[in-house]
Amino acid sequence: MNDTQTAGKAEPARSGGIGRIVAASLIGTTIEWYDFFLYGSAAALVFNTLFFPNSDPLVGTLIAFVTYAIGFAARPLGGVVFGHFGDKIGRKKLLVISLLMMGGATFAMGLLPTYASIGVGAPVLLTLLRLIQGFALGGEWGGAVLLVSEHGGDKHRGFWASWPQSGAPGGNLLATGVLALLAAVQSEEAFQSWGWRIPFLLSGVLVMIGLWIRVSVSESPVFLEAQARAEAAAAQGVEEKPPVVEVFRKNWRGVIGAIGTRFGENISYYVLTSFVLVYVTTHLELSKSTALNAVLIGSAIHFVTIPLWGALSDRIGRRPVTLIGSVGMAGWAFAFFGLVDSKSFGVITLAVTVGLVLHGAMYGPQAAFISEMFDTKVRYSGASMGSQLASIIAGALAPIIAVELLKDFDSSTPIAMYVSAAAVVTTITVAILKETRGRDLSEVRTGGSAAVPDASAATAGRASQ
Repeated sequence: MNDTQTAGKAEPARSGGIGRIVAASLIGTTIEWYDFFLYGSAAALVFNTLFFPNSDPLVGTLIAFVTYAIGFAARPLGGVVFGHFGDKIGRKKLLVISLLMMGGATFAMGLLPTYASIGVGAPVLLTLLRLIQGFALGGEWGGAVLLVSEHGGDKHRGFWASWPQSGAPGGNLLATGVLALLAAVQSEEAFQSWGWRIPFLLSGVLVMIGLWIRVSVSESPVFLEAQARAEAAAAQGVEEKPPVVEVFRKNWRGVIGAIGTRFGENISYYVLTSFVLVYVTTHLELSKSTALNAVLIGSAIHFVTIPLWGALSDRIGRRPVTLIGSVGMAGWAFAFFGLVDSKSFGVITLAVTVGLVLHGAMYGPQAAFISEMFDTKVRYSGASMGSQLASIIAGALAPIIAVELLKDFDSSTPIAMYVSAAAVVTTITVAILKETRGRDLSEVRTGGSAAVPDASAATAGRASQ
C-alpha cells in the first residue's frame, strides 16, 4: 500500500481536526445560502417592483419567483459538473470554486441597474446572475457535507454532517436579519431606492472570510484512498467510467431515494421561509418587519436544533428521525396557516418556529443519510444529483405553486394540502429505504444500493459481499 493509501486509511480526524473541517464547511455553506436566500427574500419584497413592474403585486411577485426558480434549474447541472470533478480531483478544490462563483454573482446583483434605468436588460441580467448562483450552489451542498462526512468516523457522522446543514438556516438567518435591520432603520422609499443593495454588496466581504477559512482545511482522507485505488487500477489498464455514468448504472436507487427524502423537506422549507413573506405582507397586509422577524426568530432556533436531530440520528437511526419530521409536517401544514391567519406576531412566530423544528428533523440527518447511499468514487456525483434534482421538482416550484394557489383560491387551505402531500411523499420514501447508520464510507460496494438494514448488520452485510 502506498503513502496516499496509508493516509486514506488513517483514523478519523480528532475532535480538533473535525472541528476545523466542520467550521470551514459551516461558514462556507452559510455564506452560500445567505447569497441564495437573499434573492428569495428580495424577490418577495422588492424585485417585483424594481425588475418586474407594470403588474399587480401578486403577479409581479409570481414573475420574480419564476426567476428565483431558474436558480434551482441550474443546480442539477452544477451538481453534475461539480460532482464529476469533485469525484475526480477532490472535494476541497471544488468548494473553493463554488464559493467564488456564488459570491461574485451575488455581489454583482447589488450593482445591477433596475428596470427603470435600462428596461428589459435589467431582468435579463438578474436572471443570468441567478443562473450562476444556482450552478454554484448545485456543487456546494454535496462537497460541504461530504468533506465533513468523510473526515469523521461512523459513530457520530450524523451529528458532524448536520452542521453544514445548519448553514441553510444560518444563511437565511443572516439574509433575513440584514433585511429586517434595513427595513427597521430605513424608510420604505430609501429601502426601495438603494437600501436593498447593501445585503448583496456585503456578500463580497463574507466570501473573502469564507475563502480564508476554507482553503486551510485538508482534503477528505476517504477520497484520497479512493483516488489511490483508481490510480492503481488505471496503471493496470482498468478504465473507469465517468462518475455520472456509474451513478445511473449502479446507484440509481440512491438517486431516487435522495429525491424522495428531500421532496417534502424542500417544499415545506420554502413555503415556511419564502412564501410566508408574501402571504403575510400581501394576503394579510401586515408589515414586512412582522414577516421578517418571525422568520428570523424561527431560523435562529432552527439553526440550533438541526445538529440535535443529527445527533439523535446517530443513536436511533436516520429513518426514525426523518419520519418524525415528515409525519409531523404533514399535520402541521394545516395548523401553520391557521396560526398565521391570527395576524398576531407572537403566534406567527410560533407557527414558523414549530414548522422549522419539524423541518430540521428531516434536514438534520439528511447529509449523513444521503452520503451513506453512495460509494466514494461516485458519492459527490450521486449525492449532488439526487439533492439537486429534488430542488427542481420541489423547492424551485414551491413558492410559485403556493403563490398561484393563493391567487386562484384566495385561501391557504390548498397550500396546506400541497405541503402536507409533499411530506407524505417523503414519509413513504423513507419508510421504504433501508437504514444506513453505521456504514463504513471507505468500503467499496458492488451493488446498486449503499443502504444497510441497520448499524449492527453492517458488518455481516459487508462480509456477505
